[in-house]
Amino acid sequence: MILGIGSDLSDIRRIQTSLDRFGDRFRERVFTEIERTRSERKGDPAASYAKRFAAKEACAKALGTGMRAGVFWRDMGVVNMRSGRPTMALTGGALKRLEAITPPGMLAVIHVSLSDEIPYAMAYVIIEAVPAT
Repeated sequence: MILGIGSDLSDIRRIQTSLDRFGDRFRERVFTEIERTRSERKGDPAASYAKRFAAKEACAKALGTGMRAGVFWRDMGVVNMRSGRPTMALTGGALKRLEAITPPGMLAVIHVSLSDEIPYAMAYVIIEAVPAT
């Protein structure tokens, strides 16, 4: 059962401008420590940050809240499974919202697709409920 779907397109140049203008203040306000570490290791950190920014926006849309109702940027973080496949780790208000929309006896699974083609980065997020085993 699909609980929510979200997508977002982010301009890498806009993220680069924010990184240049606000530096660590922007990084720490929007991104988790895991996201910052991963992005800073990349050859083009702005593209990596832009994909994660788009994923957060897409996730907030899939949750049905946007960036309100107690859902904040760092409540959603892109993490990778052992296979390398991206997913979202939710905390705080985002996790509370996920729990609220997940039917009893079901487990929420978050599917994430990330891509970039300069100057854009995009993300799709699908939140699915599967039977808990």
